[in-house]
Amino acid sequence: MNTSPEHPSRPEGGPVTERRALLRGTVAASAALALPVAAAAPAFALAGRPRAGWGVQVGDVTASSGLVWVRSDRPARMVVETSATESFRRARRQYGPLLGPGTDHTGTTALRGLPAGEEVHYRVLLADPDDPRRVGEPVYGTFRTAPQRRKQDVRFLWSGDIAGQGWGINPDIGGYRVYEEMRRLDPDFFLCSGDTIYADGVIEPTVRLPDGRVWRNVTTVEKSRVAQSLDEFRGNFRYNLLDENVRRFNAQVPTVAQWDDHEVRNNWYPGQILDDPRYAEKDVDVLARRAMRAFAEYFPVSTLPARGGRGHGGRMHRVVRHGPLLDVFVLDMRSYRSANSPGRQADDEQGILGAEQLAWLKRELVRSRAVWKVIAADMPIGLVVPDGSADFEAIAQGDPGAPLGRELQIAELLRFVKHRRITGTLWLTADVHYTSAQHYSPERAAFRDFAPFWEFVSGPLAAGGFPANALDATFGPERVFVRAPEQANVSPMESPQYFGEVQIDGGSGELTVRLRAEGGTVLFSKVLQPGRVGQ
Repeated sequence: MNTSPEHPSRPEGGPVTERRALLRGTVAASAALALPVAAAAPAFALAGRPRAGWGVQVGDVTASSGLVWVRSDRPARMVVETSATESFRRARRQYGPLLGPGTDHTGTTALRGLPAGEEVHYRVLLADPDDPRRVGEPVYGTFRTAPQRRKQDVRFLWSGDIAGQGWGINPDIGGYRVYEEMRRLDPDFFLCSGDTIYADGVIEPTVRLPDGRVWRNVTTVEKSRVAQSLDEFRGNFRYNLLDENVRRFNAQVPTVAQWDDHEVRNNWYPGQILDDPRYAEKDVDVLARRAMRAFAEYFPVSTLPARGGRGHGGRMHRVVRHGPLLDVFVLDMRSYRSANSPGRQADDEQGILGAEQLAWLKRELVRSRAVWKVIAADMPIGLVVPDGSADFEAIAQGDPGAPLGRELQIAELLRFVKHRRITGTLWLTADVHYTSAQHYSPERAAFRDFAPFWEFVSGPLAAGGFPANALDATFGPERVFVRAPEQANVSPMESPQYFGEVQIDGGSGELTVRLRAEGGTVLFSKVLQPGRVGQ
């Protein structure tokens, strides 16, 4: 089975009775989602016209706006049409950028003035820049805008960690099949909590499992070595789009994307000089600039320019406002952090967020009028994540006493939330390759000047599973639930993949978190009440 956009597999089965009429409706629309665009029309009719075989994506959707992404196979002008119905009567047309090699033929078009809380049908057309009459087969998608009124429910999913530890797209098990399961839940959006790629992870053609079975990967040239050049980073982002489950999911579910370490290299930090013999480029800052540029080219992110990265005025951290019920505060725990260390410093102004991002987060939390304020962190707070034998990668460093190192910055933030009486905060993350729920309380903590809060962990989506990390008692975490393998790097054939679901009731304002395992199982559920500083 070849899952590339050049040789995709046709979806099997009959119509699916779901909300999205576009995805269950016309033969033409279904073909456009699952097949390379030229396959839906005679070859002679579309020969030489631009093709969008990598699918479409939508990102950072609000009540009135969204970003539409596409990649062409050649230079093309991007055009987006939107409509309230799949018939595209009275369609609105928006002309987007010229797609060329400077952005790896990717592009994003901003849609504004959209109706709040409504279904939006869209199609992307790619036109020959020298002859606008030569247009490729349109690629279709849908999304929901955020509600303007509180009475409308909100539901989203989150997870992370994709194509890690050598576990790539396996055609024998249907590829990244968890994406199809998530799509069928029909969320308003998906929060991808980092490690969207593994730029430092090689994908071999086969891997032998402990029980003798063979895991078989779809492979590409770019995934045969660690990424160093801009083109190699781009190839890592293209790799996940080879999976038709991902392309179908992207066409229906908007994404709020953030990054963590594997978009560049395992456990990287600014200023690091590598001693890894696999890398000719030893300066991790150079690698990070290339990685962020590729990230900006392959994800529609409102704060990143198409030519990508902080070096061009962009930033990863942002607030995505999803109506009166929800604001999502997307953090960047990579670009501003101090160097990984034993974490015992009595003073660490840089911390894991940097002073500028911390000030931004405080300011935006105070400004927020949303009932719920989800802090989307790419790393957990109280889970001990080592980096080698002496250093630590996340916030906690195993010392159960008063805050030290990066914990000082988190203590400052938690104290701020309590004293400013900011209600409705909860933390979501992935990173550690298992799923768990931690409740933090000052009654159990060495540092006590904060209000209780919850942190939920879920992942991976397509990577190895790992045993649960130890807890650091500084902020008083209690592990209320955990599901993790007992061995390291357990394949997706041996352990289910994990994702989380958040549902906010428009009537009561109650927020329900569900930790889910691939296969339809809800492992854990917790209901939180609105309007509280602590839970």
